[in-house]
Amino acid sequence: MNPEDFVSPSTGQVIRSPKGYWVFIPTPLPPALTWTAPLVLLVGEAERALSELSTIGKSFPAPHVLTRSFIRQEAVMSSRIEGTQATLEDIYQYEAGQLSFLQPNSDAREVHNYVTALDYGLARLNTLPVSLRLIRELHQHLMEGVRGEIWTPGEFRRSQTWIGPAGSTLQTAPYVPPPVEDMMDALDHLERYIHSHSDIPPIARVGLIHYQFEAIHPFLDGNGRVGRLLIVLLLCQWELLPQPLLYLSHYFEKHRSEYYARLLAVSQRGEWEEWLAFFLTGIRDQSREATIRIRALQSLRENYYQRFTGQRKSAHLQQLVDFLIGHPIATIGQVQKGLNLKDYKTAQRYIGRLQDAGILTEITGKLRNRLFRANEILKTIEEPINKPQ
Repeated sequence: MNPEDFVSPSTGQVIRSPKGYWVFIPTPLPPALTWTAPLVLLVGEAERALSELSTIGKSFPAPHVLTRSFIRQEAVMSSRIEGTQATLEDIYQYEAGQLSFLQPNSDAREVHNYVTALDYGLARLNTLPVSLRLIRELHQHLMEGVRGEIWTPGEFRRSQTWIGPAGSTLQTAPYVPPPVEDMMDALDHLERYIHSHSDIPPIARVGLIHYQFEAIHPFLDGNGRVGRLLIVLLLCQWELLPQPLLYLSHYFEKHRSEYYARLLAVSQRGEWEEWLAFFLTGIRDQSREATIRIRALQSLRENYYQRFTGQRKSAHLQQLVDFLIGHPIATIGQVQKGLNLKDYKTAQRYIGRLQDAGILTEITGKLRNRLFRANEILKTIEEPINKPQ
């Protein structure tokens, strides 16, 4: 790490370690921000977009299935930033038990762990607010049984790490986070800030906290994913969202180079306002995109419901439609369990009805352990939206 790149003493301090390499120790939050007119405008736009997303999310007749699909989209995108190649369809197949041949360290398992960690964190908020303890618990779930498992899951690092391209060392990496003792002090300050009162808008505070966590880099692996999990959890804890309908990682993945550059620019040059502008733009744009998706899913759901109105067992068929919004790829066994049906053949008949209606397609070509896909639902969940309105 080159200390001459770090020219903002108010953002943090660069010191030489006893072993000769340089490290960066971030200044505790909050920073002194310059609230320019464009930045204030962005705060308002992001808040309004998030509020609209919250409203339409609450109005969706089956919010629990809607949340399920959005969590998996966030998991896919957040993990993709770290280099995984698993798709949303891969995750649904993995969860359906159809990709059991995958090795434990597969990309699909990593993404599934992200889903598990987020589900756990959301449930844990009922008894434990965002805190260092919860952060460690999230990391434990995230790293279980995957390639990072050797890096002490659920424990803050006890050795120095660094951030840089492949082949980097402590001497050549562009960023080296604080050593262990300073890291623990920085984490303590971060936890206090999360729990303290602030006049800074909560939506902007989330952006500050995300930077600070990444600058501290308290784990040997998984810091990026845990940091992005914290965004979702803080939005829910501070009641900016009623449920995790925002997959901000899609924006970060789309602008991956700028995402990393903006974070580093805060450490090096104190560019807090530029980072917040980037972050808030992501909140605004992804909130608008999620709102469009939910409206599209509402329309599709109503269309499917109308097809079965007045038909025999219409209530069960409509229930299956709701199940498919959360499980657009599923097995007969999953449908039986999800709809609490008395036997396998009943689930099979309902799936056959949706096949006849063109809603479901069998995609395995097997006689047993068949997998069915709701093509229109899956397309609505993941199809790119280029210009949010």
